[in-house]
Amino acid sequence: MPEQVVQPRIRGFVCTTAHPGGCAVQVSRQAAQVRRDPAAWSGGNLLVLGSSTGYGLATRVTGAFRYGMSSLGVCFERPPKGDRTASAGWYNTGAFHGLTRAAGLKAETLNGDAFSNEVLAQTMDRLREGFGPVDLLVYSLAAPKRQDPETGQVYQSVLKTVGRQLPIKTVNLNTEEVEEVALEVATPQEISDTVAVMGGADLRRWVEALLAAGLLAPGARVVAYSYLGPEVTWPIYRHGTIGHAKADLEVTCASLNETLAKFLGGGCYVSINKSIVTQASAAIPAVPLYMSLLFDVMTRAGTHEGPLEQAVRLMADHLGPGLRPTTDDEGRIRLDDLEMTPAVQAEVLERWSKVTTERLAEWGSFARFQRYFRQCFGFDVAGVDYTRPVETDLGWD
Repeated sequence: MPEQVVQPRIRGFVCTTAHPGGCAVQVSRQAAQVRRDPAAWSGGNLLVLGSSTGYGLATRVTGAFRYGMSSLGVCFERPPKGDRTASAGWYNTGAFHGLTRAAGLKAETLNGDAFSNEVLAQTMDRLREGFGPVDLLVYSLAAPKRQDPETGQVYQSVLKTVGRQLPIKTVNLNTEEVEEVALEVATPQEISDTVAVMGGADLRRWVEALLAAGLLAPGARVVAYSYLGPEVTWPIYRHGTIGHAKADLEVTCASLNETLAKFLGGGCYVSINKSIVTQASAAIPAVPLYMSLLFDVMTRAGTHEGPLEQAVRLMADHLGPGLRPTTDDEGRIRLDDLEMTPAVQAEVLERWSKVTTERLAEWGSFARFQRYFRQCFGFDVAGVDYTRPVETDLGWD
C-alpha cells in the first residue's frame, strides 16, 4: 500500500498506532550502544519469551550484540493490515532481524500465543532444527489473560487490592491531574485468576517441557522478570493481585532452581528489575505518578537506567559466561538496587507526600514519563521526521 504519515493516537495508557521508522531507529541505537567486537563474543543460544518490547527486547539485543548469541524469540504482535499500522513490537522485531542478519547472527521469531501448546511445540521444533539446546531462557511475558492449554479455561487478570478498599495517589493520564482513587478489592476468584495469568504456572510448563525434550543445555539458566517497588505502590502492587501472582512466580522459580541444579547444574532466578514505562506499567494505578517522580530523582543523581542498561547489568554482573548470580536472602537478583537506595527513596517519598498537579508540572517529570510512553510506540524519537510518509506494511525476513 502507499506510504502514509503516522501520528500517535493515544488515550490514557492505550496507543493504537506505531511508527516503523521510530521503532527501527530505537532498536538500531540499542544495538549500537551494547555492540562489542565479535572477537569478544561468547556465543550460545538465547530463548526469549516476550521478546518484542521492553525488557525482553533489551535482553535479546544485549545477548546478540554484546555476546554474539543466536536467539529465538516468541511474541504475540499485530501485523499491519490495510492502512492500520502494526504494533510496535512487530516493527521492533523486524528491525532486530535486519540488524542481526547484517551482523551475521542467527535470529528467528515465532509470532503466536506463548501460553498455547502449539507455540511451545513450534518453539521446540525450531530449537531442534536450527539452534540446539538453550543456554539462557528469559521469561518476560506480560498479558492480561491466559487460556489454560489443557482445560481451555480462560483466566483474566485484574489490577485490584486485596483485603480492604484503600485510597492511593495517582496521576490521571487523560487530564494530567494528580488525584486520589479508591482501589477496588479483589474477590478470591479474581486473585486466583490473576495468579493463573501472571504467576509461575506457565514458566513451569515451558521449563519442564524443554528439560524433558533435552532442549536445555548443561548449566542452562532461566530468568523471569518481576518488580517489587516501594511502599507507596504496595497497596496495588505488592499487596494487590499482582503481588500475589509475583509471589507465586518466586515460589515456582525456587522450585525450578532446585530441578535445574540437580539435572543440569543450572539455575532458575527471579530478577527484580527497575521500574520502566511500558503500556502494561502505565495501566497500574499509582505507578505512572511514582515513575514520574522517580525518574526525575534518579536522573538528577546520575543513576537512571532504562531496560537496555538493566539488561547489560544483568548479563555483565549475573548471567554472563562463567558468572554465578548474586542474589538477596530470598534468592532474587536485584537489578532495582539503584532505585531502592535509601537516598533515592527518601527523596521520592518526600515528593510523593507533597505532590500536586501544579508541583508535578513544576518538576517536569510527568513530561518525561509521557515521552518515554510515546517512545514505546516509536514516537518522539530524536532524528525521526514524523511529517514524512513511511511504509507501514513491513514484514519479517
